[in-house]
Amino acid sequence: MKIFRRKNEKTPRAEPELYQAERETDTGFTIPAFSESFERELFEKLRYTVPIIDAAITKIIRLTGGFKLISSDESYQEELDRFCSEVRVGLKGKSLNYFADTFLDNLITYGSAIGEIVLDGERLEIAGLWNGDTSKTIISPGANPFDRQYKVQCTDGTLRRIKYPERILYATLTGGQSVLRGLPALSGILMRIYQCIGQNYDRVGNVRYAVTYKPTDTGDFAYSKERTMEIAREWANGMNSAKYGQVKDFVAVGDVDIKVIGADNQFFDTNVPVRQLLEQIISKLSIPPFLLGLSWSTTERMSSQQADILTSELEYYRRIISPVLCEIGNAYLCSIGVGAVCKIEWDNINLQDETELAEARLKNAQAAEIEARLKESNKD
Repeated sequence: MKIFRRKNEKTPRAEPELYQAERETDTGFTIPAFSESFERELFEKLRYTVPIIDAAITKIIRLTGGFKLISSDESYQEELDRFCSEVRVGLKGKSLNYFADTFLDNLITYGSAIGEIVLDGERLEIAGLWNGDTSKTIISPGANPFDRQYKVQCTDGTLRRIKYPERILYATLTGGQSVLRGLPALSGILMRIYQCIGQNYDRVGNVRYAVTYKPTDTGDFAYSKERTMEIAREWANGMNSAKYGQVKDFVAVGDVDIKVIGADNQFFDTNVPVRQLLEQIISKLSIPPFLLGLSWSTTERMSSQQADILTSELEYYRRIISPVLCEIGNAYLCSIGVGAVCKIEWDNINLQDETELAEARLKNAQAAEIEARLKESNKD
């Protein structure tokens, strides 16, 4: 990476170029950088509206686990560890793990993620890392098909070319499509069902009463209006007293009938359609239902298979962001004048993987021992 500047170049400011376009005030209509730029806002609202989608993505990020950058030169390992734990990320974050979590969050939600290595122009050191907005960035080939050029969209619709593309960090899922693609239609049906449930509870669950006064003779008819207003006043007084924990009985003279409005109505059974929609959503996110608190009946064997599938999904995300993290580590070692390179070591996903790995090694060792005994017996 071209971290060191030439002598005739001006000292760059310690400010991310991706941020320069984002901080400008939006004064009007802007030309979208991508034809699918509207999907970014759609996916954000989708995570906000459907909590199970946001919970699934959050758990995937947490289950991806921690990592450590290993320098090929052990004498600089301590400095590399200090950089990984103290590097600033944006305006609020700190540490390389925080950058990886945010980068992976954007990668899963939008299908691609972009970041930037920000240099301190005075000391030529890495000042921090920045997570950018892919919907405002256009990527085009340079001198050769594998050379990238980046342009950032400003609020006035113009495109500004990034001067130092070697400092840009970019990754995309296979196909460049978001994991949430295809879920808005299903989520819309799901939210409509929940909305109907809420309306039904407003109509039936929130109990309303019908108080009917029936005059019995001519005298009652003459004062029916006054008695009706008095009954309504006393009934409202008794209902309002219940809000403050007071219990008042309603006493009326004459033929007064009190019924609950909607007491004969029944709620629709929404368990089947809601579960069918949730199954489609969870299958797209590739996460076991029990991790989201859904107590669906599954066998122990099925749960084990779901855990294996989740492990393969987490390994897939690790393979995508590992080159980006190694690129950051190599850039730091280069900035301090070291020619070493780094590799990444991920933590084991869970204890179950360690147990299964140990059992596999034990069985392989036992098989090798048996084979060695058979060879010795054949020689004899």
